[in-house]
Amino acid sequence: MAKKKTMIPKYGTITLKGIQYYRTRIKDADGKEVSLYATTCEELYEKQLEARQQVEEIIFRRQHPTVAEYCEKWLLMQSAKVYASTLRGYTRDMQNYVIKPLGEMYMEEVTADDIRLALVPLSKKSEGLYNKVNMLLKCIFYAAERNQILEHNPCVGISGKGGKPAKKREALTDQQVAVLLDTVKGLPPYLFIMLGLYSGLRREEILALQWDCVFLDENTPYLSVRRAWRTEHNRPVVSTVLKTPAAKRDIPIPKCLVDCLREAKENSISDYVIADSKGEPLAASQFQRVWQYVVVRSTKPRNYYKYVNGESIKYTVTPTLGMTQKNQPKIKYTLDFDVTPHQLRHTYITNLLYAGVDPKTVQYLAGHENSKTTMDIYAKVKYNKPEELFGVVNGAFHQAIAE
Repeated sequence: MAKKKTMIPKYGTITLKGIQYYRTRIKDADGKEVSLYATTCEELYEKQLEARQQVEEIIFRRQHPTVAEYCEKWLLMQSAKVYASTLRGYTRDMQNYVIKPLGEMYMEEVTADDIRLALVPLSKKSEGLYNKVNMLLKCIFYAAERNQILEHNPCVGISGKGGKPAKKREALTDQQVAVLLDTVKGLPPYLFIMLGLYSGLRREEILALQWDCVFLDENTPYLSVRRAWRTEHNRPVVSTVLKTPAAKRDIPIPKCLVDCLREAKENSISDYVIADSKGEPLAASQFQRVWQYVVVRSTKPRNYYKYVNGESIKYTVTPTLGMTQKNQPKIKYTLDFDVTPHQLRHTYITNLLYAGVDPKTVQYLAGHENSKTTMDIYAKVKYNKPEELFGVVNGAFHQAIAE
């Protein structure tokens, strides 16, 4: 049986630099006309077929992307909205917990069961990581649904809660505050800790604070929060972009902090309240070294390794309160409680609520965008002191008892 001969279309010609070419036009994936050239009709026909196949493949990919392809597109869109450090976190978590289990599947193929199975390994991770990945999954699939790539969103009905609950950080007691301040007096973290305890600023707000936002000679001394600190590749970046609109606020400060800041200002060579030896804002690694002055004075167990007969052996040492460090006698273990930078802010907010400041005022001073954050702390503070509630409860049921 004779093989059917391919009918080669008749193409127009064009002469370029003295050479005759055959030419045709096709529409690309965006609907724009593009020209194709060849020296023979057969060659041009092959080019035309190949180009049409590529266009069809691109259009198909756009309408039916894999999870990996759509994740890449979503991250590219986010790059114009979020900090570089945030984008790096999104990319890392998406690669490890979304693309690895689901990346080769087409978006429309993914079912609710596939989502749940992808989240199973995260149930053994921290609650924060679980929630972040859950958020990323929902962002991706809701965006695909809005762009009509999906008819059904598999994330509908997926629980937003999971993972191991993080250890709740309690506010420091008055006694713990006194011990902490006595421990770091005269050390690099002292001013940072004072600002956290008595102004409630976030870490990024303290490290971005400049003297032009510190008003110590007013009738009511105060701080203005107008800048935020972050790092990119360990380099400090200070900008006027705050965490939320509510973060922009003016905070009256107590005398103890006024005195501390006044002394610091007299000795400062920088525009920044907290700066390195050159007057520049701290890098991430510099802040970690500053905070180590606190860490090394705690009685928290420490691990170290020794090589014995060529084998690495792990040892755990738990310092005793009041002892001095063996190799550095000037370092004394005085902190028998954990303390983190954020805990300073939490202590400030808690103390305001203990003092009877109304939650709406606390919300403003803390720079909380959502009142729920403030009210959750308020409820915990108010209802975790049974001795103060005894009179209220007794009074509420006094009438019933009398009858």
